[in-house]
Amino acid sequence: MANKDYSVEVMLRNSGQYRLILFGLVSGLCGGVAAVLYRFALNRAETLRAWFYGLAGTPIKTAVLFAVLLLLGFATGKITQSSPLIMGSGIPQVKSQVLGYISPRWLPVLVKKFLGGALCALGGLALGREGPSIQLGAMAAQGAAEKLKCSETEKKYLVTCGACGGLAAAFNAPLAGMMFGLEEIYKNFSAIALFPVMAAAIAADLVSKACFGIKASLDMGIARLLPLKYYLLFALIGMLMGAFGAFYNKFLIALQRVYKKLPVPLWARIMIPFAVAGIVGQFCPELLGAGHALIERLTDGGVALPVTLALLAGRFLFSMICFCSGAPGGIFLPLLVLGAIAGSACGDLAMTFLGFQRSDMISFMLLGMAGMFAGIVRAPITGVILVMEMSGSLTQMAGVTITACCATLTANFLGSPPIYDSLMANYTGAGERGEEGCKKDNCIIEHLVPLHSAIAGSTVSSLKMPGGCLIISVNRGNEKIIPNGGTVLQAGDLLHIACPRGVKDDLKKLLDKTEGI
Repeated sequence: MANKDYSVEVMLRNSGQYRLILFGLVSGLCGGVAAVLYRFALNRAETLRAWFYGLAGTPIKTAVLFAVLLLLGFATGKITQSSPLIMGSGIPQVKSQVLGYISPRWLPVLVKKFLGGALCALGGLALGREGPSIQLGAMAAQGAAEKLKCSETEKKYLVTCGACGGLAAAFNAPLAGMMFGLEEIYKNFSAIALFPVMAAAIAADLVSKACFGIKASLDMGIARLLPLKYYLLFALIGMLMGAFGAFYNKFLIALQRVYKKLPVPLWARIMIPFAVAGIVGQFCPELLGAGHALIERLTDGGVALPVTLALLAGRFLFSMICFCSGAPGGIFLPLLVLGAIAGSACGDLAMTFLGFQRSDMISFMLLGMAGMFAGIVRAPITGVILVMEMSGSLTQMAGVTITACCATLTANFLGSPPIYDSLMANYTGAGERGEEGCKKDNCIIEHLVPLHSAIAGSTVSSLKMPGGCLIISVNRGNEKIIPNGGTVLQAGDLLHIACPRGVKDDLKKLLDKTEGI
């Protein structure tokens, strides 16, 4: 395994890098097609949902509505129980796959995730399309990699490319798709991965725009450029969103544990949010679904602050009930909706006490969205780019960046881990991976030596790596080094290390040690 993957790495960094870019393009197209088909299915499901929710007017029709919802929940639960890899957003599963923890069978996951996500949208659950789109894109790319007879190392790159394509197609956001793949999935701004990921994101975005048009997926209008004197206010909003994000993460993980302790099977747990959706639909139907209608209502203005706070609380609780059950659906858009509501509340206060205009509400909603994303996901660059691309407004980029950075720092200060890292830790230790989630004995990991690394300046022989670990290649700029015991590692080196899976976490701790920080 190690020798085969080493030869592939040498090939990729010599004559085969353009081949990898071509494979990335193919992966992006496959991921884009999967995500676009999923968007079509969700759009049709939401239309049908609005129709049958509207039928509930008499006790008999309401009873029929709840019966249909419970049937949808039962079907979704059975599908999910048959393939636990489709639980939740799918992003932790993709990260686990790229890191080598799981090796899924792509076709069952793709088909069942598609069906399960569509049923959740039909039921009105407060779940987003972006996580499933990322997993669908990754699975489609894995299928392409297997058809192309790619090695395990190439497959890792292609799965990342497919995930980027899925997000790009889900939101018409190619830059956000590219950045999310590098910042969150791949966890490495590798030059080798950059161009394939770019090709994948652009290809998927073109597929999406050809089907849905070039308009921003969340067109809120152009935000007015706010004066420089208010930039301290943006930092305060970021701190508030970071604290809210830390609370969000802690609450979500705690509620997941509560769900798992229920003395009922997985399919019964997933029926719970469908029943709750029926109740929510009777009293506040705007809380149903991904949340586009809610953002449109807030953008139009005229929502009193008490109503905004009530919507924030209701949306928070409903989205938690939906996601923590294990139902297949994402939290990207739901958390952005929460950020928009919280930003709207901040805007109401700013209009009351600081004299802001009603037209400035869009700016505050954008600030809230970026801050909430950064505080929860802990990927501020992706958050800024995603909010700008989704809204189609670039005028408030500096303020949004300040808010995202302050939110990230605040959540870090509060000791809140990034949500997808927490979900991945729960997932890989939960024993719910199922047949298609079987693990392999060995893996190869990449590690970019940062400037502050404790191993920079050390020789290979001086590293106290766990037993069975071997550095098989060191890439230093354009130079390819086959290391020996006397090879001195430098900041900026890209290491490829073969290691047994059981010692992977110990190896990571060694590689992550820092000097003076």
